[in-house]
Amino acid sequence: MSNLSEYKQSMETLRFTPEQRARLAAEAAKAASRQAARRTRRPFGKMAVIAAAAAVMLAVGAGAAGVLPSPIDVFTPLFGGSVAQTEVIDKIGHPIGASATDNGITLSADAIMGDEYNAVIVYTLAREDGERFLPEGKGLDETYLMMGGFGSSWVKGGTHGTSWFVDQDPEDNMIQMVETVSSDAPMSHGTAAVDFQDLRYWDHETERDELLYEGRWKFRFEVNYEDCSVRMGGGETFSQDGLVFTIDGISVSPVAVKVNYTADTEVVWSNSGSGRQAPEDARQSQRYLENVEILLTKADGTVIDLSTSGGSLRPGNGVTVCSKGQVLEEIIPLEELASISVGGIVFPISAE
Repeated sequence: MSNLSEYKQSMETLRFTPEQRARLAAEAAKAASRQAARRTRRPFGKMAVIAAAAAVMLAVGAGAAGVLPSPIDVFTPLFGGSVAQTEVIDKIGHPIGASATDNGITLSADAIMGDEYNAVIVYTLAREDGERFLPEGKGLDETYLMMGGFGSSWVKGGTHGTSWFVDQDPEDNMIQMVETVSSDAPMSHGTAAVDFQDLRYWDHETERDELLYEGRWKFRFEVNYEDCSVRMGGGETFSQDGLVFTIDGISVSPVAVKVNYTADTEVVWSNSGSGRQAPEDARQSQRYLENVEILLTKADGTVIDLSTSGGSLRPGNGVTVCSKGQVLEEIIPLEELASISVGGIVFPISAE
């Protein structure tokens, strides 16, 4: 992958809706000329990155040794460390401890948590020689990182997600990578195949992505965590943009939200064949996905807008089955959630 345009093209092989692919490619381009925004609630920056598809195959050794990492130690610096949040992590977090080493860099999968349709995994990348991981004088704010490969996969349904990097100590030999995965098929159990290749960064001077560490990191691990989501909805309808939507089901957990609904007409894509999203396809995707408002309200009155969550569309038999959702930016215990609104229909959330 020698430049940003090739990076964008490789993203087309991922399983995103046309609207998501366009939006993600645009964000990648923007990131080349500006800093990625920080989440101010966290004591360190994070940079968004999408795992782009790669073609070269090179097997490396895998294995785990020593004591398994504690999910509480892994997740609390990233998703909150209150007593209630820690209790959630202790209940649903699962240690992994699998790793692979190539070209002096070890990639370790530390821990996973999630619900039936969403998961978040934390990895650590470390230099075996103990030297500073990022170039001297460079931090994540100046170094837009991109990891190639196929990421982690263990579900057969349509998936979408994102990932970002965290550097808790810029002077040490490691950084963390957080990967989120959302699916329209159950995913709390299975065998995950991890496949990452080449850590790259965006060079603002050359306006190209450059190789930081060459390597191929492949291994497997067992996915096994507890689903503590609550479910609601089924049969409620709302109308907008000339469409009638029927809510099929809603799932809310302390770490993620997923909404399934069906539109009464079948989306038709232009199939332009240009490799670029046609304007009409963008408008269609907005009608069926992005324009459907999803608002999560906390007990303290805080409203979290999840309307732009990723998702999938499955047209057929005169209707379009829609699914959208995402992993939350922080752990929110169910008792701290009041309601979720989909298309203006409000559903109370009960922790019981």
